[in-house]
Amino acid sequence: MFDKILIANRGEIACRVIKTARKMGILTVAVYSDADRNALHVSMADEAIYIGASPARESYLDVDKIIDAALVTGAQAIHPGYGFLSENAEFCRRCAAENIVFIGPPTSAIVAMGSKSAAKQIMEKAGVPLVPGYHGDDQNPEIIRKAANDMGYPVLLKATAGGGGKGMRQVWSAEEFDSALQAAKREALNGFGDDTMLVEKYLTQPRHIEIQVFCDSHGNAVYLFERDCSIQRRHQKVIEEAPAPGLSESLRSAMGNAAVRAAQAIDYVGAGTVEFLLDSDGSFYFMEMNTRLQVEHPVTEMITGLDLVDWQLQVAADGALPLKQEELQIRGHAIEARIYAEDPDNEFLPQTGTLHFLETPTESDHVRVDTGVREGDEVSVFYDPMIAKLIVWDTDRDAALRRLSTALKQYRISGVINNIDFLHTISRHPVFAAADFDTGFIGKNEASLLGMEYDVNPNSLPLAALYLALSQQQRVDEYAKASGDCDSPWNNANNWRLNQAAEHRFTLKIGDESHVVSVTVNSATDSSFNIRSGDVSYTANGSLAGRILKANIDGHKLTATVSAHNGSYSLFSNARTVHFSIVGHDLGDNSNDAGENQLLAPMNGTIVSHLVDAGSIVSKGTPLMIMEAMKMEHTIRAPADGTVTVFYFQAGELVSGGAELILFERSE
Repeated sequence: MFDKILIANRGEIACRVIKTARKMGILTVAVYSDADRNALHVSMADEAIYIGASPARESYLDVDKIIDAALVTGAQAIHPGYGFLSENAEFCRRCAAENIVFIGPPTSAIVAMGSKSAAKQIMEKAGVPLVPGYHGDDQNPEIIRKAANDMGYPVLLKATAGGGGKGMRQVWSAEEFDSALQAAKREALNGFGDDTMLVEKYLTQPRHIEIQVFCDSHGNAVYLFERDCSIQRRHQKVIEEAPAPGLSESLRSAMGNAAVRAAQAIDYVGAGTVEFLLDSDGSFYFMEMNTRLQVEHPVTEMITGLDLVDWQLQVAADGALPLKQEELQIRGHAIEARIYAEDPDNEFLPQTGTLHFLETPTESDHVRVDTGVREGDEVSVFYDPMIAKLIVWDTDRDAALRRLSTALKQYRISGVINNIDFLHTISRHPVFAAADFDTGFIGKNEASLLGMEYDVNPNSLPLAALYLALSQQQRVDEYAKASGDCDSPWNNANNWRLNQAAEHRFTLKIGDESHVVSVTVNSATDSSFNIRSGDVSYTANGSLAGRILKANIDGHKLTATVSAHNGSYSLFSNARTVHFSIVGHDLGDNSNDAGENQLLAPMNGTIVSHLVDAGSIVSKGTPLMIMEAMKMEHTIRAPADGTVTVFYFQAGELVSGGAELILFERSE
């Protein structure tokens, strides 16, 4: 076994590998960029080596720097995690040339599966079912278009070197094929340096089922059952679970054996995942093989009781697989939810910012949190916006769903827009609970999953007002104690005024709505208040200890956690998270309506290209500009009929979220 390994990755997967290595008595070396100088994985490792600037191409994708870090620290092996260099054949070759063990498959297997088109040809020979499509080397757009027309729409364009939904486009008609092909090729070139495409028939109601396989260098191969990864947005997984709901033992065996054949066809060694599309009639088709550990591997670990990183290290050290196929069994049900810094109500656009408040559910045999961040860390524009993976386990799927729903309510973040409330809505959705879903679940149920109102909890307003009243009371009390004059009416939190009511008035903004609120002190001794907004009034009392608010609203006792930062607040309870702030009464007069004639960047990112010229007269919805952030493209469209007057940024320039991109004049 190795004495020391280097982890050529960052974030939660680096932390995950470090935990297992530590259990096995193996020393670890982390690598880090400028953006990750103070990252969790750096502090967890036994050593850490600086490898360059924040952009991945200048650090985590720089093969020479990674190899040099391993050599200088005496690391005997490199664990690539996932993403970055994990499926880079040249990196694997360089490791071998420097006598460093690559903790993954041999170079030949990475090459074989690195091209989706070549992989499908290999799978066809191995007897693995394939979706009809064109996987040829001739990339003439006319040939690709003809193949699409011949098989009939809809079709799916995919980058042969791609993954994670990048370089992928659904095409529903011949009219949109050319623009979709150009966009997919551009995204693929930007993300992978290779714009080679394949096209295949798009199944309209498939489930995404993947099989975890493991092989050693002694001819042994097993499958560790399946994961259902059908809950996706933009072809990227959101929730994964194991085992797949409703899968029969015969189908599980057929898919597992097909996955093993796929791995053996390329002399695979290590952990790999064979991904299939499962049609509604029970037919399944090979999609691709990921020659690495998957993001969602924890659900397999939870139902098998195994540590897949431990297995990876044993196999990489030329050991045999610890178990045979007949010794493997499924125990209970596990679900993983990916917590992202993204805005579900705004096309899932990635978000950046600082995690001013971070509270996770308590970990146990039933709840696991894999993360690479701590409170105070920044989610930057340079890397994937995943904050953490929340994994739950229980004896059956219904129990696991209850665990997931509860744990999501206990996962609390402020400072960065995130998808936790969206994940919770999925966990409680009747269609998801019934396991009656396919890869189109989010799109089909968009109305009931997105755009939820912030004040769905009727107690949101009085809770927020009570918190503000109690926090003010605490500040006054602290000032009075510090000044030594606790009896003065001027140091009294009840807003004492001669011959006037003890009343505070302010405007409370919850989400996008403003509420004029009055808070009258009923009794300062027991922190009792009357709260009124419009025609509605509440009687409230409670206590505030740090971030924990214990409240009684009209006889309803509640506990909430409140995070405060720079005048903005987040209130966490068993209902939807509420974001609020105090604003002046002249809010309406100070609001900025200049946005009618300007287009703002929805996120931090890079300008890819202009799609029209300055001075162009366009109609509503016309694509004007393409931005790229975190390797995903976003199209800026005309908000109305009008004229594009000025482009403020050119292709290749970095922009900040909220920056004005285009001066746009609406037609009269």
